[in-house]
Amino acid sequence: MSASEGGGPLRAIERWWFSGVPKARVAWLRTFLYLFVFVDVFLTTSWVARHANVPGELYQPLLIGRLLPLPTPGPVTVLVVEVLLLVGAAVGATGRFHRLAGWLVFFMYLEWMIIAFSYGKVDHDRVGFLVALAVLPTAGAARWGDQEESEAAGFAVHSIQLAAVLTYFLAAFAKLRFGGIGWVNGATLVRAVIRRGTGLAEPLLDHPWILHVTQYLVVGFELLSPVLLIRGRIGMTMLAAALVFHAITFSTISIIFLPHIMCLLAFLPLERLSSSSRTAEVGSAVA
Repeated sequence: MSASEGGGPLRAIERWWFSGVPKARVAWLRTFLYLFVFVDVFLTTSWVARHANVPGELYQPLLIGRLLPLPTPGPVTVLVVEVLLLVGAAVGATGRFHRLAGWLVFFMYLEWMIIAFSYGKVDHDRVGFLVALAVLPTAGAARWGDQEESEAAGFAVHSIQLAAVLTYFLAAFAKLRFGGIGWVNGATLVRAVIRRGTGLAEPLLDHPWILHVTQYLVVGFELLSPVLLIRGRIGMTMLAAALVFHAITFSTISIIFLPHIMCLLAFLPLERLSSSSRTAEVGSAVA
């Protein structure tokens, strides 16, 4: 008997990964994440469209761009990708044609990211979002008010959660791998505040020990991120800590990981939004 058939660790992982989740949570995630695509295209990564006018010889595709016969970005290519991405996101946000729209969004957003990051810098806050776009089409039909639990919905939601946790955990690994003990024991945040600090952060330059301690807290938080997967009050407390972490990061050094933060919605019982909506409708009818 294999571990997956018995009571071994593989079986425990399988039980967690495929444990049922209300379909309504998938429906709300689709709506929020697909609508966020518009925010990302027009606001957070609006600069991607400008790569249409960058000379082709500067295009150094990521590994996936080298393995696949993808075209060199140009005015037509970038425009077609952008339009298809937004059309797919608009349809997917309604819950209709969830597979067709979902796969269209995933592949077009993947190409959008290849166009974005094949000229040097690569952001790590897109991994979870790409995983989310990849698994949402597999979750089956889902409506906002559907409280029926589904293994397919559970697989999608838990995959997004795991991707979010790995983003934190591997970020700590990368800090220690490339920066070594110097990342936490040096002047990392001092440099960050000098480069892009806000009015809230600049006074901390007079108290560098606070920034020094914060570096340890950041890595500690990232290493403890698997706690997010614990259900109940412990996991919710860790989620609140994550949101506070991102709020402080943005308010002090102007860094915000919006695609990643959107993936944190997978930890919330979004299906309750449907119950709240029905309660409000009943209340209005009674009034």
